[in-house]
Amino acid sequence: MADVALAAGVNKSTVSHVLNGTRIVSDSTRELVLEAISATGYRHNVVARSLATSTTMSLGLAISSAANPYFGDLIRAVEASASAAGYMLMLADTHDDADVERRVVEELLGRRTDGILLAPSVNAIDRALPYLESTGAPTVLIDRFVDAELDQVGSENTDATARLVEHLAEIGHRRIAMVCGLRGLPSTSERVDGFRRTVAALSLDDDPGLELDGGSDAARAEQVVHELFSGPARPSAVVVGNNAMTIGTMRALRRLDLRVPADVALVCYDDFEWADLFEPRLTAMEQDVARIGGIAVDLVVQRIRDPSRPARRQVLDPTFRHRDSCGCHLSGARPA
Repeated sequence: MADVALAAGVNKSTVSHVLNGTRIVSDSTRELVLEAISATGYRHNVVARSLATSTTMSLGLAISSAANPYFGDLIRAVEASASAAGYMLMLADTHDDADVERRVVEELLGRRTDGILLAPSVNAIDRALPYLESTGAPTVLIDRFVDAELDQVGSENTDATARLVEHLAEIGHRRIAMVCGLRGLPSTSERVDGFRRTVAALSLDDDPGLELDGGSDAARAEQVVHELFSGPARPSAVVVGNNAMTIGTMRALRRLDLRVPADVALVCYDDFEWADLFEPRLTAMEQDVARIGGIAVDLVVQRIRDPSRPARRQVLDPTFRHRDSCGCHLSGARPA
């Protein structure tokens, strides 16, 4: 910094103010400092700064299945919001494994991240969450809600899934299947509850065999959908629990030469960036991923600044995107 100050003809404190934004500096002085930084090749010593300030201006994001299209979108949203808040993001994939999750959380904190954003796994309540609570690390749970006194943000699942089933019933479907996500995840349980509730309320076919274990995996979903729709009593419609499984479901139906929606109506939870480019265009519940990521970062930054404030839970309503895969254009029906 002394070299930069000498080259720019200013004090070291002025260089610090330009770098850290701690005081207003005139445009001409700022330009001199930036030119000197470029000429000298100066870089912040992040390690030294973290030792001096006890902060690293970094956040850890521990999330399952980064290859899932939804989580890819969520990672981008969190990174954009973190960057805007002045934080670097460190990413780890938990693979929805409680032991891996506990290890990566420990490693992220070992790298002195200022806060943790976590999409909790099935057994997080027994492994990672008690550890995080014991350390007092600023933590926000993202996408999945659990019974814990921690900041949390995600989408509403139960009523949204019920709305998908109701829509299929409105246009005449009585035998409706659901491709369910990984068992034990709160989001899976909530979506299955919405499906079951509506099947019961509308006296639809309540055959237990219509609940398929898709495991939140495209290949698994393809397998179970192919088995069900190869049988003699196939349903006329299907609700898919997330976008990874929607891909597998579409593959299975294509293998069976079943057309969507002419032969099988399809609706799904989770929208795709390219869902309206599918043939047919997919009717889906769209989560506000950008808002979820922004709120998550805002919550963890507030928690870093004020560790004693009460925990908050924010539940966001997804948006119903009515397109073609439900088959309304074939029946002439429209959503209520």
